[in-house]
Amino acid sequence: MEFRHLGRSGLLVSEISYGNWITHGSQVEEEAATACVRAALDTGITTFDTADVYAGTKAEEVLGRALKGERREGLEIFTKVYWPTGPGRNDRGLSRKHIMESINGSLRRLQTDYVDLYQAHRYDYSTPLEETMEAFADIVHSGKAHYIGVSEWKASQIRQAHALARELRIPLVSNQPQYSMLWRVIEAEVIPTSEELGVGQIVWSPMAQGVLSGKYLPGQPPPAGSRATDEKSGAGFIASWLSDDVLTRVQRLKPLAEQAGLTMPQFAIAWVLQNPNVSSAIVGASRPEQVHDNVKAAGVKLDADLLKAIDEIVEPVTERDPAKTESPAQRP
Repeated sequence: MEFRHLGRSGLLVSEISYGNWITHGSQVEEEAATACVRAALDTGITTFDTADVYAGTKAEEVLGRALKGERREGLEIFTKVYWPTGPGRNDRGLSRKHIMESINGSLRRLQTDYVDLYQAHRYDYSTPLEETMEAFADIVHSGKAHYIGVSEWKASQIRQAHALARELRIPLVSNQPQYSMLWRVIEAEVIPTSEELGVGQIVWSPMAQGVLSGKYLPGQPPPAGSRATDEKSGAGFIASWLSDDVLTRVQRLKPLAEQAGLTMPQFAIAWVLQNPNVSSAIVGASRPEQVHDNVKAAGVKLDADLLKAIDEIVEPVTERDPAKTESPAQRP
């Protein structure tokens, strides 16, 4: 495993981090989820990402139990706050009330005294940014989180939050956006701003919801048991990538992956890690062997000619519009 600094902070994270968005507590049984976490630890992954909303708070519980007994100082545990975790009007968003209640719930479920990174899961237009950042400052100063991050925030929002974080003397060090060969909306504005401010990217869906694995074939139905056939595991997210044009171009990437000596999943993960502003790529898994396969992308260098060839294939179907980085106009 290779390690990178999270932004310009002193915190080192594994290039491949393990995330349990659509698996733990929902898609796979706890025994299998625990086996995947053990596989991650065995391969050198030390960075684990979750959120209070995943599987209705169950994902944090599963991760907490799976990591119990591990040396806490040797792990980097990340979680998030924003999406609804209960039926109440204040069980969502980034108000001081919800943030303070949510961090306590997350720590209890994760069975830890602190998280290494606490992230705003989206931007909350219903709460003054000052209120949100002051609540985060209290959490950092109380020792319940070491660093602060955001997820899917626009460049202007990151800049405003970073300025407040400096005033409040807390380290805002990361952003967690979607990023892949096919989804590059952060490249035009978010990455240049982040590089300037010392904010690193912890990217999710480097395989574009699994499309870049190459298992979805043009003109054919999705494989049985795949994400595209399971509403609980993200079928709605992957649907936009299942056009024949996209799938045909993905198949054309296979010879390039073979040229690099990589499987298609490894190729996709290695590609996002070529961006120096990416601190870590999040992978999920329903089977331990997927973890063992994915981590082989760590430390891989793709040469300039190969990167150019990738761009020539996927450019017509690549999404680059910065406006696609968005948060709900109103709390969900």
